[in-house]
Amino acid sequence: MRNLLQNRWLKTALAALGVLLLLPYVLTLVYMLVPPPVSTTMLWKTLEGNGIDYRWRPLADTSQNLVRSVVTAEDAGICRHNGVEWGVLREVMKEAMERDGGAARGGSTITQQVAKNLFLWPSRSYLRKALELPLALWIDLVWSKRRIVEVYVNIAEWAPGVYGAEAAAQHHFGKTAKSLSRDQAARLAAALPNPAVRDAGQPGPQTRAKARTIRRRVNSTVPYLDCLKLD
Repeated sequence: MRNLLQNRWLKTALAALGVLLLLPYVLTLVYMLVPPPVSTTMLWKTLEGNGIDYRWRPLADTSQNLVRSVVTAEDAGICRHNGVEWGVLREVMKEAMERDGGAARGGSTITQQVAKNLFLWPSRSYLRKALELPLALWIDLVWSKRRIVEVYVNIAEWAPGVYGAEAAAQHHFGKTAKSLSRDQAARLAAALPNPAVRDAGQPGPQTRAKARTIRRRVNSTVPYLDCLKLD
């Protein structure tokens, strides 16, 4: 009897695990057309005491200055890869193995960041990366590149508890996401890697320097962003 109960619990646990693993793949199909109501990153961050200021806006209602700045800063090769930059990933993994403290840089594409932010958890681990990679490939397969960027700029965190371009524009500059200037867009893009430390509204010297670099690079990346169908 005891073995029977153990087997039943094991089967139930495996079935639940299977559902959890498959759920992101099913939701990816739903989110092709429907804005995600929330992300797992938002839910994780509420455990740290942060609220959720999340306001979805279509990419057409978001400043093209911001879209170009974010893609330039985070993933200028988005139109050329299949969701994962394998060469960059290999370099980062090699660096992580050579350094005791892990790699000094990330190396994730925007698609990988969407997979992580939308469905997984914030902290780095080999398990999360193992789940993130096939999910990023799936997202790249079923979504357009424009949809990937649209979801990214809507769920990215730009200050503690502030998610998406519209909430970020209102929080930092008191204006809509569609009316952001080139400088404001570059400052938001510069803050993305660590919005808890980098303040786009009141940037420090490093954030300002990063924003200037992004502004200089934007024009050179425009010819490579044709897949996003920007104006």
